Amino acid sequence: MTHLDGPVPYADRTGFDDAAVERVARTARRDLPLTDDRRRLGEEAAAAIADAGFARHFVPRRHGGRAGTFSSLLTASASVAETCLSTAWCATLYAAHGRLASYLPEEGRRALWKGSPDTFIAASIMPPQGEAVRDRDGWRISGRWDMASGVHHADWLLLASRTAGPDGPEHRIFALPRHEGTVLDTWRSLGMRGTGSNAVEVAGSFVPAHLSFTLAELNRPQAADAARCHRVPYLLVGALMFATPIVGAAQGALDAWRTATAGRARHGGAATGRRAETERVLTESSAQITAARLLLERAARRADQTDATPLLTAENRRDAAMAVTWCAAAAHRLFGAAGSRAHREDDPLQRHWRDITTAASHGALGLEAAATGYAEAVFGTGPAEAAVPGTGTGEAASGTGTGTGTGTGIAEAVSATGTGEAVSGAAGTGAPEPGAAGFGAAEPGTPGPAAPEPGTPTLGTTVPAGV
Repeated sequence: MTHLDGPVPYADRTGFDDAAVERVARTARRDLPLTDDRRRLGEEAAAAIADAGFARHFVPRRHGGRAGTFSSLLTASASVAETCLSTAWCATLYAAHGRLASYLPEEGRRALWKGSPDTFIAASIMPPQGEAVRDRDGWRISGRWDMASGVHHADWLLLASRTAGPDGPEHRIFALPRHEGTVLDTWRSLGMRGTGSNAVEVAGSFVPAHLSFTLAELNRPQAADAARCHRVPYLLVGALMFATPIVGAAQGALDAWRTATAGRARHGGAATGRRAETERVLTESSAQITAARLLLERAARRADQTDATPLLTAENRRDAAMAVTWCAAAAHRLFGAAGSRAHREDDPLQRHWRDITTAASHGALGLEAAATGYAEAVFGTGPAEAAVPGTGTGEAASGTGTGTGTGTGIAEAVSATGTGEAVSGAAGTGAPEPGAAGFGAAEPGTPGPAAPEPGTPTLGTTVPAGV
């Protein structure tokens, strides 16, 4: 079934205790000012995330995990994100990275989860960075990996480098204890400040073969007797993982705008001439956010219940990118209609707007690359026929950089056009420069999001595509 047939039934939303998820949101709400100031989650928030079962959500059952559903993760993540997108982002990625780690050989999985299935895993796997040299029955890795969200609280790391394989270069992922890396204080972002997406430096750590796997393996389903969540290819759910908390934050932005607007109306602050505009903003924004949620619920249901096909995979990626585009547009519209009060740094709508705009610029959520992949699946065109060239320019933190690339959504290139003042060497809105690092675990070859609708405010910054 590919039609939009309503919300996910309650039976598909099992896996999280509502009270435990509410404790995460409550802790996040109390810590909001501190979270932004320290640029990472607090210890209590991290403990609440573990108690709620986010880290164990996709861990195989034989290692004490839940092997849960994508639908239940969507529900829990979006609920937390209505309060704090940074907290929900880290919680969701701790879950997603547990799923990635399940692709380790059995000996590696035992090493990672021998103490507890609630192991926090941070990752920086896209693009491959650092250096890995073959050493006996493993590899010795060294270098710097940018933007690993939630790394401050992580127990383990997933880091990727290029290695020589039997059929050519491989994109190889390594698992190592976090104490073998040094966390660098690099995360200073306009939005998503609390994710603590800092860089990690490793100085010659040895990684045995049982703590490694290749990126290609993520798109090969595990054995038929594995849990459903371990039998779906990464490309079917990669974008969904990043979109999941964003739709919750968009609902939080709508709630904040509605509360402030209703208060202004009660105190006679809404002039008659503005009533029609207020009604339009409410209607368009609420409709877009509701539609985005329905798209993501359908995508999660596909991942939970439907056998993956190239078309289904392209549809899921399309739906995640479109949902985030709608959420970002709604946030821009709400912020633009809120007046000067929303420009106070402590205003909840401003925080949601900053966070959504930053998160939506993640490379895995680019609409253009999703559109290219979807067109290829529908029309049967190959990468050479469907590739869309693009350029990006931007003022980078370490100088002025330019990038050009052609991408199909599979190759490691960027196909988008954008200009603007960039963050950490990324190109402007909608166009991270090829090879730039990002926060979270992203698909290769994806550009930033579509530009906001005309007349809406914009931050003028993007987060680089990456992990």
